Amino acid sequence: MKVTILGNNSALPAFGRHPTAQAVSVYGEVLLIDCGEGTQIQMQRFGLRWRSVHHIFISHLHGDHYFGLPGLITSMSLLGRTAPLHLYAPAELKPILDAILSVADTVLCYPFYFHPLAEEGSAVIVDDISFSVTAFPVEHRIRCHGFLVERKTRGRKLLPDKCSEYGIPAAFYERLKQGEDYTRKDGVLVKNEQVTETGPSVKRYAYCADTIFTESFLPYIMNADTVYHECTYLEADAHKATTRYHSTAAQAGQIAKMANTKQLLLGHFSSKYKELDKFYEEASAHFANVFVTEEGTSYEV
Repeated sequence: MKVTILGNNSALPAFGRHPTAQAVSVYGEVLLIDCGEGTQIQMQRFGLRWRSVHHIFISHLHGDHYFGLPGLITSMSLLGRTAPLHLYAPAELKPILDAILSVADTVLCYPFYFHPLAEEGSAVIVDDISFSVTAFPVEHRIRCHGFLVERKTRGRKLLPDKCSEYGIPAAFYERLKQGEDYTRKDGVLVKNEQVTETGPSVKRYAYCADTIFTESFLPYIMNADTVYHECTYLEADAHKATTRYHSTAAQAGQIAKMANTKQLLLGHFSSKYKELDKFYEEASAHFANVFVTEEGTSYEV
């Protein structure tokens, strides 16, 4: 499970940084979280295949988080996509997309499903065999959601050579993954640990979208393996962060510490800052394992 940063700037593209977008890879499937202007170009640039994207999540309707979406979904159609695409976003986005497609007389050539996010509270919005996604409220100038992506375990990892050596039929493999022992026809008991090893563990990634500094969503992100938290401003501009419902790097570090996470990713930098070194300094004063995200870089969860 990894997170690839496609855009890490806030409202305006600046200094080679792009508006918010990131891709979370889970067992080979790519979940796109937010889709700022230029996202499809960034996907091409960094080798992310749109065919692996079946779910897109939009946190809120400030343009730097969704202006890249019409272009992306249209390009998928032009390139002959046939697989369904699921979009999870505030309900108000649906008529916007409908209008854009309508005036261009565009009909998507693939099944497109729009799932409105709840106006209040949290909800599990995807529950797949491999992962789940929960939307939870953060506190911004308009209604905004964070997302918790949980990679599920697939059970124990099979050792194919050992399975063949002990004569275990393929039909029994799923039960081996669940930890069962196998009794052969000759009565010999094959212990599970002889033919399997510990599989991938459950992993949790919390995406905390645009938000003022608040502890209100801590219950949703507690003990996550990795937390992404916006940090639009440095402490010298903390008053701007408060009045504009954003956070500082230091505040992001404090949230990471309170959440008992293992790793903090910083992003959504204001275009007033060319250099980002101070974001690391201010966040790491409160939490040790901090990364100032770089576009094109993938971070293991």
